[in-house]
Amino acid sequence: MRPLRPQPTRPRACWWPWLTALALLVPGIARAQYGAPTLDSTAIGEKYHVELAGTLWNPNVFGMISSEQWGIAGSQIDFTGDLGFKTTRFKDLRATLRPSRKTKFRIQYTPVRYQADSLLKRSLVFNGQSFPLNLPVKSTFDWNVLRVGLEYDFIYRSRGFVGLLLEARYTEMNAALSTPLTSESTSVKAPLPAAGIVGRAYVLPELALNFEVSTFRMPQGLVPDVEANYYDWNIDGTVNLTHHVGLQVGWRRMTNFLSVKEDLGETKFQGLWFGAALRY
Repeated sequence: MRPLRPQPTRPRACWWPWLTALALLVPGIARAQYGAPTLDSTAIGEKYHVELAGTLWNPNVFGMISSEQWGIAGSQIDFTGDLGFKTTRFKDLRATLRPSRKTKFRIQYTPVRYQADSLLKRSLVFNGQSFPLNLPVKSTFDWNVLRVGLEYDFIYRSRGFVGLLLEARYTEMNAALSTPLTSESTSVKAPLPAAGIVGRAYVLPELALNFEVSTFRMPQGLVPDVEANYYDWNIDGTVNLTHHVGLQVGWRRMTNFLSVKEDLGETKFQGLWFGAALRY
């Protein structure tokens, strides 16, 4: 494993100009490509071919990282007990292209980033370097997940549906510790598949209850030096003001375990989220 040095801080990407451009361009593409098939439904919010959604998520903090280097075992570093990470609000961006009543192409990006300045309560070993007790430390942790998938609603009725979800997930983990004496960082990236079930029921024509679960567990030994599993649960309600605008509130739990060679990350994020959706 290569020695790692401090990495320059990268500017955060601004996604809203791209979403605005997508909102303007995709409806015309959808009409040209798919001929805007009729989507008859008694429920408000089902007559669309493109949906763009943005949410704010406030998950609880639970996690642990470890990094080994030069044969020196790394400490199991706790997010809250060792690094002092606190509850942080994150954005979640989603886009859905619906060429037919039962078929949806989906993309979702969830960037998770924690930062904290704290005083070490115990000595730690990270990436082959020692971080002594009572030393001030600046820590950062990123867990970014890009999901691209296909949903097929094999049961579809005027007031709800049940569907199968198949996805590819690209997960990136970055962790860094910095003190006045030393700095170390590590990065892990892994493309992984996933499968799941989605469902929706309209209890009122304008009120939808949604459920989604997706998961993957890599068989041990399938890929040398790699272990991974995750579960993603989401329950939410959508109030559709019109066919084109909906307000959302939900609860999401994302549990992850990723180990690549000497680097390991285990996280659990769960909490309420609020958002809105625009449809065409």
